[in-house]
Amino acid sequence: MSGSLIIYSSTDGHTKTICERIANFLDNKDEIKLISLDEVEKFNLSDFAKIIIGASIRYGKHSDKLYRFIKINKEVLDKKQGIFFSVNVVARKLEKNTPNTNPYIKKFLKISSWRPKKLAVFAGRVDYPNYNFFDKYIIKFIMFITKGPTDTSQSYEFTDWSKVDNFAKEIRENT
Repeated sequence: MSGSLIIYSSTDGHTKTICERIANFLDNKDEIKLISLDEVEKFNLSDFAKIIIGASIRYGKHSDKLYRFIKINKEVLDKKQGIFFSVNVVARKLEKNTPNTNPYIKKFLKISSWRPKKLAVFAGRVDYPNYNFFDKYIIKFIMFITKGPTDTSQSYEFTDWSKVDNFAKEIRENT
Protein backbone atom coordinates (compact mmCIF):
# COMPACT_ATOMS: atom_id res chain seq x y z
CA MET A 1 0.00 0.00 0.00
CA SER A 2 1.75 3.11 -1.25
CA GLY A 3 1.31 5.97 -3.60
CA SER A 4 -1.54 8.38 -4.11
CA LEU A 5 -4.80 8.13 -5.98
CA ILE A 6 -6.09 11.53 -7.09
CA ILE A 7 -9.72 11.47 -8.14
CA TYR A 8 -11.40 14.42 -9.79
CA SER A 9 -15.05 15.18 -10.36
CA SER A 10 -14.97 18.06 -12.82
CA THR A 11 -17.71 19.71 -14.85
CA ASP A 12 -15.58 21.84 -17.18
CA GLY A 13 -12.05 20.54 -16.57
CA HIS A 14 -10.77 23.11 -14.09
CA THR A 15 -10.83 20.71 -11.14
CA LYS A 16 -8.74 18.27 -13.16
CA THR A 17 -6.23 21.08 -13.82
CA ILE A 18 -6.01 21.75 -10.08
CA CYS A 19 -5.49 18.01 -9.43
CA GLU A 20 -2.68 17.92 -12.00
CA ARG A 21 -1.02 20.84 -10.26
CA ILE A 22 -1.26 19.07 -6.89
CA ALA A 23 0.18 15.88 -8.41
CA ASN A 24 3.25 17.82 -9.56
CA PHE A 25 4.13 18.60 -5.94
CA LEU A 26 3.86 15.06 -4.62
CA ASP A 27 6.81 12.72 -4.21
CA ASN A 28 7.09 9.39 -6.03
CA LYS A 29 5.49 10.64 -9.23
CA ASP A 30 5.50 7.10 -10.62
CA GLU A 31 3.18 6.05 -7.77
CA ILE A 32 0.53 8.69 -8.46
CA LYS A 33 -2.62 7.85 -10.37
CA LEU A 34 -4.79 10.74 -11.55
CA ILE A 35 -8.23 9.59 -12.64
CA SER A 36 -11.75 10.83 -13.24
CA LEU A 37 -14.47 9.78 -10.84
CA ASP A 38 -15.94 8.00 -13.87
CA GLU A 39 -12.90 5.67 -13.98
CA VAL A 40 -12.48 4.95 -10.28
CA GLU A 41 -14.13 1.51 -10.35
CA LYS A 42 -11.07 0.24 -12.30
CA PHE A 43 -8.89 0.73 -9.20
CA ASN A 44 -8.63 -0.93 -5.82
CA LEU A 45 -8.66 1.90 -3.27
CA SER A 46 -6.86 -0.31 -0.75
CA ASP A 47 -3.76 -0.22 -2.97
CA PHE A 48 -3.14 3.45 -2.18
CA ALA A 49 -1.87 5.16 0.96
CA LYS A 50 -3.42 8.52 0.09
CA ILE A 51 -6.70 9.22 -1.62
CA ILE A 52 -7.21 12.80 -2.73
CA ILE A 53 -10.58 13.83 -4.11
CA GLY A 54 -11.25 17.14 -5.83
CA ALA A 55 -14.81 18.01 -6.80
CA SER A 56 -16.45 20.94 -8.52
CA ILE A 57 -19.78 22.59 -7.85
CA ARG A 58 -22.39 23.17 -10.51
CA TYR A 59 -25.68 24.84 -9.64
CA GLY A 60 -24.99 24.70 -5.93
CA LYS A 61 -24.04 21.06 -5.47
CA HIS A 62 -21.40 18.41 -5.91
CA SER A 63 -22.32 15.57 -8.25
CA ASP A 64 -24.60 12.80 -7.06
CA LYS A 65 -22.01 10.35 -8.36
CA LEU A 66 -19.49 11.76 -5.86
CA TYR A 67 -21.84 11.13 -2.94
CA ARG A 68 -22.57 7.59 -4.16
CA PHE A 69 -18.85 6.87 -4.47
CA ILE A 70 -18.19 8.09 -0.93
CA LYS A 71 -21.12 6.15 0.49
CA ILE A 72 -19.98 2.93 -1.16
CA ASN A 73 -16.31 3.42 -0.21
CA LYS A 74 -16.60 5.25 3.11
CA GLU A 75 -15.10 2.42 5.14
CA VAL A 76 -11.95 2.36 3.00
CA LEU A 77 -11.77 6.16 2.83
CA ASP A 78 -11.95 6.38 6.63
CA LYS A 79 -8.88 4.14 6.92
CA LYS A 80 -6.81 6.14 4.44
CA GLN A 81 -5.13 9.50 4.48
CA GLY A 82 -8.25 10.90 2.87
CA ILE A 83 -8.06 14.41 1.50
CA PHE A 84 -10.89 16.41 -0.06
CA PHE A 85 -11.17 19.77 -1.74
CA SER A 86 -14.02 21.58 -3.39
CA VAL A 87 -13.75 23.94 -6.33
CA ASN A 88 -16.43 26.60 -6.47
CA VAL A 89 -16.82 30.20 -7.55
CA VAL A 90 -18.29 31.21 -4.18
CA ALA A 91 -14.77 30.72 -2.79
CA ARG A 92 -13.71 33.83 -4.72
CA LYS A 93 -15.11 35.76 -1.79
CA LEU A 94 -12.70 36.20 1.11
CA GLU A 95 -15.37 35.38 3.68
CA LYS A 96 -16.16 32.04 1.98
CA ASN A 97 -12.75 30.72 0.95
CA THR A 98 -11.88 28.37 3.83
CA PRO A 99 -13.32 24.94 4.71
CA ASN A 100 -14.87 26.47 7.85
CA THR A 101 -16.62 29.26 5.97
CA ASN A 102 -17.47 27.74 2.60
CA PRO A 103 -21.12 26.66 2.39
CA TYR A 104 -20.39 23.86 -0.08
CA ILE A 105 -17.77 22.22 2.14
CA LYS A 106 -20.18 22.41 5.07
CA LYS A 107 -22.93 20.88 2.96
CA PHE A 108 -20.57 18.18 1.65
CA LEU A 109 -19.52 17.14 5.15
CA LYS A 110 -23.12 17.00 6.31
CA ILE A 111 -24.39 14.97 3.37
CA SER A 112 -21.43 12.60 2.99
CA SER A 113 -20.68 12.04 6.70
CA TRP A 114 -17.08 11.42 5.60
CA ARG A 115 -14.41 13.22 7.63
CA PRO A 116 -11.32 13.60 5.46
CA LYS A 117 -8.01 14.11 7.25
CA LYS A 118 -7.46 17.32 5.29
CA LEU A 119 -9.87 19.75 3.62
CA ALA A 120 -9.49 22.70 1.29
CA VAL A 121 -11.57 24.91 -0.95
CA PHE A 122 -10.40 26.73 -4.06
CA ALA A 123 -12.10 29.35 -6.14
CA GLY A 124 -12.90 28.07 -9.60
CA ARG A 125 -13.40 29.54 -13.02
CA VAL A 126 -16.32 30.94 -14.98
CA ASP A 127 -15.75 30.13 -18.63
CA TYR A 128 -18.68 31.76 -20.42
CA PRO A 129 -17.40 31.28 -24.00
CA ASN A 130 -17.32 27.50 -23.56
CA TYR A 131 -20.72 27.09 -21.91
CA ASN A 132 -23.81 26.04 -23.78
CA PHE A 133 -26.62 28.57 -24.09
CA PHE A 134 -28.51 27.38 -21.01
CA ASP A 135 -25.46 27.22 -18.70
CA LYS A 136 -24.13 30.55 -19.93
CA TYR A 137 -27.26 32.47 -19.00
CA ILE A 138 -28.06 30.62 -15.78
CA ILE A 139 -24.50 31.20 -14.56
CA LYS A 140 -24.68 34.82 -15.72
CA PHE A 141 -27.82 35.24 -13.62
CA ILE A 142 -26.14 33.64 -10.60
CA MET A 143 -23.12 35.92 -11.08
CA PHE A 144 -25.41 38.94 -11.30
CA ILE A 145 -27.08 38.02 -8.01
CA THR A 146 -23.73 37.40 -6.29
CA LYS A 147 -22.08 40.48 -7.78
CA GLY A 148 -19.75 38.50 -10.01
CA PRO A 149 -18.70 39.13 -13.61
CA THR A 150 -21.47 38.93 -16.21
CA ASP A 151 -19.72 39.69 -19.52
CA THR A 152 -20.35 36.42 -21.37
CA SER A 153 -17.65 37.09 -23.95
CA GLN A 154 -14.91 36.40 -21.39
CA SER A 155 -13.58 33.75 -19.01
CA TYR A 156 -12.81 34.58 -15.40
CA GLU A 157 -10.40 32.54 -13.35
CA PHE A 158 -10.55 33.10 -9.61
CA THR A 159 -8.16 30.32 -8.53
CA ASP A 160 -5.41 31.40 -6.15
CA TRP A 161 -2.67 29.14 -7.48
CA SER A 162 -0.33 29.89 -4.56
CA LYS A 163 -3.05 28.55 -2.25
CA VAL A 164 -3.25 25.38 -4.36
CA ASP A 165 0.56 25.06 -4.27
CA ASN A 166 0.67 25.50 -0.49
CA PHE A 167 -2.05 22.88 -0.04
CA ALA A 168 -0.09 20.46 -2.24
CA LYS A 169 3.09 21.09 -0.22
CA GLU A 170 1.18 20.41 3.00
CA ILE A 171 -0.10 17.13 1.57
CA ARG A 172 3.43 16.14 0.63
CA GLU A 173 4.92 17.08 3.99
CA ASN A 174 2.20 16.22 6.50
CA THR A 175 0.38 13.16 5.30
